[in-house]
Amino acid sequence: MKEKEPNCASPGMSRREFIHLMAISPVAAIMPWSRVSAAGKIFRSRQHARVSLAGVVRGTTQDDILEAIRHAAEAATDFSWLSRGDSVLIKPVVNSGNPYPATTSPVCVKAMVTLLKEKGAKRVIVTDLSGIEHVKLSPDKRKGSTRKLMERCGISQAAVAAGAEIVLPEESGWDAFYEDGPANGTSWKAGIMMPKIIKEVDHIVLLPRCSRHALAGSSLGMKAAVGYWRTDTRLEYHRDAATFQEKTAEANTVAGLREKHRLTLTLADKILATLGPDKGYVVTPETGLILASESLVAHDMVSLAWLLESRRAAPQEEKEGRRDPYTSQFLVNTINKVVVKKLGGMGQAIKSEKLTRNDIKTIWDDRVLRRAFQIFGGIPELKLVETNSKVPSRVRRRLLNMTTPRS
Repeated sequence: MKEKEPNCASPGMSRREFIHLMAISPVAAIMPWSRVSAAGKIFRSRQHARVSLAGVVRGTTQDDILEAIRHAAEAATDFSWLSRGDSVLIKPVVNSGNPYPATTSPVCVKAMVTLLKEKGAKRVIVTDLSGIEHVKLSPDKRKGSTRKLMERCGISQAAVAAGAEIVLPEESGWDAFYEDGPANGTSWKAGIMMPKIIKEVDHIVLLPRCSRHALAGSSLGMKAAVGYWRTDTRLEYHRDAATFQEKTAEANTVAGLREKHRLTLTLADKILATLGPDKGYVVTPETGLILASESLVAHDMVSLAWLLESRRAAPQEEKEGRRDPYTSQFLVNTINKVVVKKLGGMGQAIKSEKLTRNDIKTIWDDRVLRRAFQIFGGIPELKLVETNSKVPSRVRRRLLNMTTPRS
């Protein structure tokens, strides 16, 4: 079956390439947040974006997974951005206390903390703020605890054992956040409230998981930004739901992330293929993948392709109705109103906008990615780099086919 393809035109520039250009060129003064034609066409980028792939055979030992993560990371970046004595923030996904793949793998966290320390990082910090179903921060109080959830899913123990600190802004209260502005021309009305710890670190490494999501369709790298936000930002996100998907991508343009994000890496030898974000049907392929890239957009292109490919192994009954609410427009909108009520009360829920789902049969259907292509300089030309011999050739061919646009 032929996949739906984007409407592509002349090339643009990737976010990371632009940052590099800004460092060396005094005339590079225009931010690439508008690489869209008047007709709304999405442009292809001239730049290659490297995504490293490592295969993880089912039943592989933890030591072998740790080594595979190291190789995938080193193939994705040369770590020239990391100087001895620097501080690095690791952002996993701890939306709940449920085990991987409902949350980031503790093995992945351990591997990255160890690698960063070996590369010279003096301070490695792990942070997140869990979902509203489990934790709610208000100006005068907090309900629930990300720390306890992080301990329950094993991330805290893995991080500390490898030499990291756990820093949770919620424990310092409402004022532990600052306002950071997304790029001009976005769907956000207010600034995005980000944790102040971002100002204290030199670099950010993102460790998402590969998961379905009942409201967003998928939970990958860009969606993980929600874990930074204070409650009022999450309220706008869910209440003004007509641009829910676009705001997901746009939130990653805030200066703190744009200037400090260095690497996105996902261990995906288990995939939460239905429901999400906290539970669902887990697919464990015969050979799983580790995905890593300096480009958040490129990472999410491959990660979404891997999620779609993995969903084919889930039983059909698991991909329907209440077992996978994203298949129902009524359920998506109803669940989102419930979330708005939790965030801001009944009054906010009553005036919340409709969250319109979109079928994600190919990566080109995804509104999050489509908006990301617009604001991050076009569709990058992916270069898939295998870091071990365990990636099946059919998987590589399939991912390449699913992520290559045709003009």
